[in-house]
Amino acid sequence: MPHILIVEDESAIADTLIYALQADGHSTEWVSLGSAAVERQRLQPADLVILDIGLPDISGFETCRQLRRFSEVPVMFLSARDAEIDRVLGLEIGADDYVVKPFSPREVAARVRAILKRMAPRAEPVSAVAVFQLDTLRMQIVYRGATLALTRHEFRLLQCLIEQPQRVFSREQLLDALGVAGDSGYERTIDSHIKSLRAKLRLVAADAEPIQTHRGLGYSYSPEHA
Repeated sequence: MPHILIVEDESAIADTLIYALQADGHSTEWVSLGSAAVERQRLQPADLVILDIGLPDISGFETCRQLRRFSEVPVMFLSARDAEIDRVLGLEIGADDYVVKPFSPREVAARVRAILKRMAPRAEPVSAVAVFQLDTLRMQIVYRGATLALTRHEFRLLQCLIEQPQRVFSREQLLDALGVAGDSGYERTIDSHIKSLRAKLRLVAADAEPIQTHRGLGYSYSPEHA
């Protein structure tokens, strides 16, 4: 049974989430402070964290940053703030989804289910794709014999590209690989992740350019440039 940590200072919202998630087959735990969430995740890791941005002690953004120092647990932000800059910032600091209040509890439960399904390991643990070795169970990618230090989003993006060489993926399609709706306004975060991926690949092979840019279209993996 997946365990969900709810970090929300409004008890009515927390109760609604607890009811919807438990009805969907999850166990839940509720804390009202960001600092308590960080400590709880250290002691008893949850499978997913639902994190309100406006918390009494530290913001949800800062809570997520602290979580990312030691954990890759999926994070879903809740917020009454619908500005694009807030949604983009949430994803860039490591969130997996961003839900704006007021929300449908059933939709939140469905989004949680989709994230957990996406995070589940695949049946085939190791496969080789050209100069890349892809280990889906450990969420690791080896490039030219070197294990890349990737965030979860970077792993998913690189996996998507190298599993279908030469295919040009639009930013919307790559967002879909991360489980983010293509119409959510996060397209430019893909450019940020691609830039970070390229920097990590160049640390291994400075003269290689496996990720190709197709202006106005998107990105692809080119084996001959790897």
